Amino acid sequence: MQPLRGRRILLGITAGIAAYKAAELARLLIKDGAQVRVVMTPSAGEFIGPLTLQAITGEVVRDSLFDPAHEAAMGHIELARWAELVLVAPATADFLANAAAGAAHDLLTTLCLASTAPLLAAPAMNQAMWRHPATRANAQTLQARGVELLGPDDGEQACGDSGPGRMLEPAAIHARVREFFADGRLTGRRVVLTAGPTREALDPVRFLGNRSSGKMGFAIAEALVAQGADVTLVAGPVALATPAGVRRIDVDSAQDMHAAVFAAVRDADIFIACAAVADYRPATVAAQKLKKGDSETLRVDLVRNPDILSDVAALAQRPFCVGFAAETHDVAAYAEGKLRAKGLDMIAANQVGVSQGFEADDNALLVIWPGGSVALPSQSKRQLASGLVELIVERFDAQTAAEDPR
Repeated sequence: MQPLRGRRILLGITAGIAAYKAAELARLLIKDGAQVRVVMTPSAGEFIGPLTLQAITGEVVRDSLFDPAHEAAMGHIELARWAELVLVAPATADFLANAAAGAAHDLLTTLCLASTAPLLAAPAMNQAMWRHPATRANAQTLQARGVELLGPDDGEQACGDSGPGRMLEPAAIHARVREFFADGRLTGRRVVLTAGPTREALDPVRFLGNRSSGKMGFAIAEALVAQGADVTLVAGPVALATPAGVRRIDVDSAQDMHAAVFAAVRDADIFIACAAVADYRPATVAAQKLKKGDSETLRVDLVRNPDILSDVAALAQRPFCVGFAAETHDVAAYAEGKLRAKGLDMIAANQVGVSQGFEADDNALLVIWPGGSVALPSQSKRQLASGLVELIVERFDAQTAAEDPR
């Protein structure tokens, strides 16, 4: 089990002698599959060079709130939204004071205010500083707000003192971060997901296709990983990067997708059919490029493609099945009919057309299951995916509990 696989962790480094340990911490997190981006306070570079962290993470290290290369796109807000967890190690007494006061003196403290992600902080300072009433009050204030303090440890310090104030060792912090993410509601569950369009060849250069961009399916894959799932994504031809922590299988046609799904789905717990699969394909594929003749028309005979979702739902030992319905009208009626006809556990329906659904960055969904439904309003596909996955988890858990009341 890899609870950190694909997790987005923002590692904050402040100006303490323990900053050198942050390199080992970053290495452990990345080795465990996490995505790590580093933000340093301006003075932290006196203790560890940003190039070291950049080499370990493969990401540019940020240390300035006023960075023209990023601020044109509001880079500090993008970072705040990107993070699933903000981890500050080491966290100096100065950082704890600023965080408790809600100050935003630099990029790191600004991110802590701007991000809704949980904050873990590993204090590191002289033992007298840790024991000072002001530091203790700041620590209590942060804990009352939900900030989790990791340590500090007790022992010898670089200044020669001994007592509480040492930063926890990287391995201990890494272990706590693993525990933090291990409670994902789909941890240990396997999910197979389809996304994007299919292409049905007419000849070596032409095909029948549709306008699906795959954005919704890829956002769902990312949301599933965030819940701890082991995700296999069967993707049609799209120009999208693979979400971190996702196993991707690229296919072209509906028949290819059918074969790939059935090679992966038999031991899956959940199957989500988000792809816009072509219902029909040309009966024959020309061996050479079709040429324009004298006729004003061209006849193409079509035959039905296999129905991937129906075939999965018909398995004797089947996973929890979630379908999608992209409709131009009568969305609820068509979705409910598809839910019943295919024997699905849930269906997510949306209206497609101009500026809606396909190729757009935002979407809205009507989610229906036997005995219930909920409308998810228009929002970014990434936000929508998180809401949909929450609903899937709730229904999956309810169904699992009903089948095994123990």
